[in-house]
Amino acid sequence: MDILYLLIPLSVTLVFCILGGLWWAIYRGQFEDIEAEGERILRDD
Repeated sequence: MDILYLLIPLSVTLVFCILGGLWWAIYRGQFEDIEAEGERILRDD
């Protein structure tokens, strides 16, 4: 039972880190144009 006092705050912290990373990626425009990267490989510029 004592381990829950450690695991619950750690899991909440991990969830906040994941959500923060997702928010950062969206804010920085990582998901703006997903198709362009696949097409960029096929083009010979």
